[in-house]
Amino acid sequence: MIDTILHTIQKNRFLFEELVKRDFKQKYKRTVLGMGWSLLSPLLNLLVMSLVFTQFFGRNTPHYTIYLFCGNLIFSYYREATTGGMNALMANAAIFSKVNVPKYLFLLSKNVSSLINFGLTLCVFFLFVLLDQVPIGVHFLSLLYPIGCLIVFNIGVGLILSALFVFFRDITYLYDVFTMLLMYLSAIFYKVDTFSPAMQRFFLCNPVYCYIKYFRIVVLEGGIPSLQVHLLCAFYAVLAAAVGGIIYKKYNHSFLYYV
Repeated sequence: MIDTILHTIQKNRFLFEELVKRDFKQKYKRTVLGMGWSLLSPLLNLLVMSLVFTQFFGRNTPHYTIYLFCGNLIFSYYREATTGGMNALMANAAIFSKVNVPKYLFLLSKNVSSLINFGLTLCVFFLFVLLDQVPIGVHFLSLLYPIGCLIVFNIGVGLILSALFVFFRDITYLYDVFTMLLMYLSAIFYKVDTFSPAMQRFFLCNPVYCYIKYFRIVVLEGGIPSLQVHLLCAFYAVLAAAVGGIIYKKYNHSFLYYV
């Protein structure tokens, strides 16, 4: 499966590169700061959340700014990648309705653009970690695992959403409500330690929270998450990618009749 995708990308390399460039340019078109917004936007969000929630949740939480940043970093990447991916097919209908190209290339190009923004924000995150005097060690390399899982998970969710959006345009409004609900259920600004053990296990049903939890354990606790967290991260990624792949394979030829 992965070999097939890589071969397809290599075969359509020029188109894929142009799609990534176009998506990246469109996002910052006619803006004064351009790519600077990739760094400034998450920092402004962090500032607002820090001002609002520190007095309520952060008084007894060490390194609360980093705690907030972990949650905001992961959730923002998830929301940008999946929201952008949802419109990937419809935005490029004029191309694949005339040229026979694999339709998932448009989704992958959106994810690459989001991944670039995530990478830039991640650099700022590590700078904040240093400034907040959080110990950095070799264990930070384990962060590659949740990042890899999150990339696959975002692609899978994007495949599902982009396919649904072709058939049901209402999905964009429903997804806005869903992401807002998901944000409050991802423990971005509060801790789950105050909840009952049963409720804490319930939080693990949220894939985004699992990736956030992994980051916080490594960065703030200086440890490596349990086998359960590793398996959950991988399970959600594989499940989303499998469901998205099945939907695309089943309805691949039907997309042309609805765009």
